[in-house]
Amino acid sequence: MHRNLAFLPISQKIEWLKQHNEAYSQAYCSPDQELSREFYLAQHPTRIAAFKCMDGRINLPIVTSKPFGIIDPFRNLAGRFDLGWPYLGELFQQWVEKAVSSGRRCLVLVTYHFSASDNSHRGCAGFDYDKGRAYAFMARFKRQVERVFGYDHQVVYPLIVGLETDTDTLSFHGTDDNLLDLSTVTNHAEDYLTRELARLYPDLPARMLADLVPLAQGNLQHIADVAADKRPIVEAEHREWVLGIGRGFDWLHEPNLALLVGPYSPNLDEPIKMAFSIIEANMQKRRISDDGFVLLTSAPYSRQGADKQRAMEKSAFLSAFARDVAARYYPELAKIMKELIVVLDQNNRRFEVLAGT
Repeated sequence: MHRNLAFLPISQKIEWLKQHNEAYSQAYCSPDQELSREFYLAQHPTRIAAFKCMDGRINLPIVTSKPFGIIDPFRNLAGRFDLGWPYLGELFQQWVEKAVSSGRRCLVLVTYHFSASDNSHRGCAGFDYDKGRAYAFMARFKRQVERVFGYDHQVVYPLIVGLETDTDTLSFHGTDDNLLDLSTVTNHAEDYLTRELARLYPDLPARMLADLVPLAQGNLQHIADVAADKRPIVEAEHREWVLGIGRGFDWLHEPNLALLVGPYSPNLDEPIKMAFSIIEANMQKRRISDDGFVLLTSAPYSRQGADKQRAMEKSAFLSAFARDVAARYYPELAKIMKELIVVLDQNNRRFEVLAGT
């Protein structure tokens, strides 16, 4: 489907984006999903964040068989983060403080991804398909989270999680190079997984341990479903025709469709230039049609009034910033760039088009 989508006229691609967001919003707001979220959070109150690559294959709600909205995503091109970045540091601290003020602890999944069948082409392009480099970067970021929020791990607990994208298998990295690779686990019982994860994370508070186990259980079920479906390995080739800049893209989890740049780095032009170069290469190598691509800028809001208005200003700014980068470094791409400036309502995950195509 995605290969055919890559060669549709740009007008049809834009219409597909709008329909895809609407479909996701309807699913998110359905009574089943809403009640599932509320029921799950009542049973498992730990707040969960995931720092992850922009790659659409990394869809943790699906991979862990959990309702949408349980895991809060932080996504960025190449999966690179630094809490020293002013905006990211402030945003994540607010996320932690909101959890703590409501009596919830914080589980922080620091993720990387790789391919068991062909990591040199299906792994993480942001680390030149080098699994070791990806893991080393995430280990440094985990230590940074610990420096900021404490090493005793009683409130904020970061852990490194690998995702093997051929089969959607999670691997949990513990202390002393211990590893729990769920592809090797045959015992799905809760007490077994509890013991194994407690062995990996001996200082993990009991409440957080009880809320981590369901992620492993959900992944084991998902692995079995993938195997039963005999799902083909996702094509490794880049076919992205969307450059998304901002936040609020959890509805756009699709492989090889969008390059997503979080508004975190103080050198925002660098990841934007990298994304433009990938889209240009996609056109030159005829991986996508060459009649245009979409610059989609997004900012989320949760309240009407000033919160929404500020989101509108953010999204418009990001579009103007990216437009300037395109004009300076990729003038030919700028001529065929279709801008879509949106704000996303966090309450229903539906976007509103402010300007553009």
